[in-house]
Amino acid sequence: MGIIEAIILGLVQGLTEFIPVSSSGHLEIVETLLGGNAENFHLFLELINIGTLLALLIYFRKRIWGILVDVFKKMNYKLAINILITSIPAGVIGFLLSHVIEDMPFFSSMYTVAIAMGVVGILMIVVDKLPQMGKLKSENDLTKGRALLIGLAQTFALIPGVSRSGSTIVAGRLVGMNSESAAEYSFLASIPIMCGVVLKSLISSSSRAYIADNFGMLILSNAVAFVAGMVAIGFIMKVLKKSDNLKYFGYYRVCLALIVLILVLIA
Repeated sequence: MGIIEAIILGLVQGLTEFIPVSSSGHLEIVETLLGGNAENFHLFLELINIGTLLALLIYFRKRIWGILVDVFKKMNYKLAINILITSIPAGVIGFLLSHVIEDMPFFSSMYTVAIAMGVVGILMIVVDKLPQMGKLKSENDLTKGRALLIGLAQTFALIPGVSRSGSTIVAGRLVGMNSESAAEYSFLASIPIMCGVVLKSLISSSSRAYIADNFGMLILSNAVAFVAGMVAIGFIMKVLKKSDNLKYFGYYRVCLALIVLILVLIA
């Protein structure tokens, strides 16, 4: 993999992991454009999750520290347990079926990416026009049942084009959170899953061999993903302070979905 490709992949991963436009969908599009080896491409993407995970941990370090203080000093487990409940469905399904998902043509089809991108985009537009369902002040007010519903919605992000942040923000809005709180909860709930993805990648013998052979490019791509991720988190948290801004990401997704469908059909 060349320097330009590593920079492009890091940039796309960092920006789209946190902005609700689907990192997997954008990366599938990039893979098609670059014409890379599918197996090595997906392994490279798993390993540059390190950069985006680091961005998430640093950006929300105070919030994470507050949760740890609640658990170990105040014995307040509510938010920590809800985060685990939300992360379990997608984490378990992703762990058990990751190889099956990677090998199924459905999950790498541009038709799948375009349809998923468009459907979730329409959901975002619709949800943004609805009044807030309930008045949860923050993620601390979530019940376990609502946390599970958000987690079940997150499983759909295993389909390229859906978006982990997009699915959880939409689900958060539907269970009564405002867009800003839903986004913050979405990012906090993604930490256990991203940690699992990184750990799984690092303990694999084939991954370690790949790291040794591509160490320089992985460092570069992770550095780009980290910087882009920090920018993207700050951007999305600022934009979603206004609850009716989610629809703009929906419009973008629908437009991109139409462009991808047209290109696939005429190719």
